[in-house]
Amino acid sequence: MQPQKSIERGVATEAAPGITRIDVDAVSSKASRSLYTSRQKIYPKLAHGTFRSVKWVVMLVTLGIYYLLPWIRWDRGPTLPDQAFLLDFANQRLYFGPIEIWAQELYFITGILVISALALFLVTALAGRMWCGYACPQTVWTDLMVVVERFWQGDRNARMRLDKAPWTFEKIWKKTATHVSWILISLATGGVLVFYFRDAPTLAMELVTGEAPLVAYVFMGIFTFSTYLLGGIAREQVCIYMCPWPRIQAAMYDSESLLVSYHGYRGEPRGPHKKGQPWENRGDCIDCKACVAVCPMGIDIRDGQQLECIQCALCIDACDDIMGKVDRPYGLISYDTFRNVEAPSGSERAPVRLLRPRVLVYSGLIALIMALMAWAWIVRSVVEISVIPDRNPLFVVLSDGGVRNGYTIKVLNKTHETRTFQLRIEGLSDFHAAIIGFDTADAPLVVEPDTLRAIKVYVSVPREAASHLDAAATPLTLTVRDLASGDTVVRETTFRSPGS
Repeated sequence: MQPQKSIERGVATEAAPGITRIDVDAVSSKASRSLYTSRQKIYPKLAHGTFRSVKWVVMLVTLGIYYLLPWIRWDRGPTLPDQAFLLDFANQRLYFGPIEIWAQELYFITGILVISALALFLVTALAGRMWCGYACPQTVWTDLMVVVERFWQGDRNARMRLDKAPWTFEKIWKKTATHVSWILISLATGGVLVFYFRDAPTLAMELVTGEAPLVAYVFMGIFTFSTYLLGGIAREQVCIYMCPWPRIQAAMYDSESLLVSYHGYRGEPRGPHKKGQPWENRGDCIDCKACVAVCPMGIDIRDGQQLECIQCALCIDACDDIMGKVDRPYGLISYDTFRNVEAPSGSERAPVRLLRPRVLVYSGLIALIMALMAWAWIVRSVVEISVIPDRNPLFVVLSDGGVRNGYTIKVLNKTHETRTFQLRIEGLSDFHAAIIGFDTADAPLVVEPDTLRAIKVYVSVPREAASHLDAAATPLTLTVRDLASGDTVVRETTFRSPGS
């Protein structure tokens, strides 16, 4: 038996039969040198076909929604903003068309986020990273930046030649025009984003005249820089190194998940093919690398599933175009399942099974949460009451020996009309109540539309009654009644005293 050698070229040493000895220091040094490689710039070629057309439509629709949504108006009455989609943090409210969510109702936003996450899980289980390939903001804005780059510098080969060429006037003006266009797009992106937080026409005029709040300019600058950096400069590196989803998605897959796949049983052995040559004893792949040229991530789909692949399916369009030119069937690259891709031959392919346990679980959870949110919205109260007892001090002993507690009562009127309420206090046999600013404790309390009104209430118990209180905290009930509808809202609190 010959002495074995280690698998590391150049660092192996001979050892006794059956034993491999490795120079650990040399291996570690070599590994450390290969941990990072400099970025190889990617020049995606313009693809033509079904999936590229779908991506064009998705890009136009999503960008149209993003840029135009803040300008859509929605009449809510004279006292409320008329912007259809407004994140009014200053007044602690979110407006989505006819829907108005207060700060106390942010659990609805939590529900929307949970549904969005489950929908992403569902789409991934069915068709891989379809979100990443079509609708992710990083993908959409990168696509837009590439369109601009292609407009000024040409398609793949022209851009590669331009980058390799010396710095001439032509190269300078083309590069300058590209980056200026990227900055303008980024500026529009950042500008529109701040419009979601304040009335768009008003803020737009303030931004132009220099009267906008400083925070608007700061965040506009941050969003502009981020869009320029991530969409124009970093591009695919965001998906590879910054986004956690490629490393999570595998947990959503099963053998029936549809993924963009190369069918090796049909394409191999690959090799160049000239017109008139026979197709026997060879695969349909002519090794033209058209699938690599159009890939925005710069990968070769023929190497199998890879973390970098965003499932944009542009390689399908490129490959089908080549298959049509060489008179071979379409589908050498297509959406297919793990099980079919791993099949030894096409004859063993199985139909796609969409209804699977994980798909049903995700769908069921989405339906359940949507039902809970619908129920919560139907039973939501248009009047919210909160009672906050004074904490410092908990009670005050008056000069006559009586005990007084203070409470702050907040009444939130979520309707778009003025409402009048009346306060009633129960739970004590002998007490006196006073509302600061009102003549009597049962005086009408008027709350303007879409407004929170706070009142200060003092409840006093005379010395004789206080001496008979059995506990330091006596239950107290405060009821607020709508004088027009008769609806009541009840809140429980306590009356604090030194005890008997």
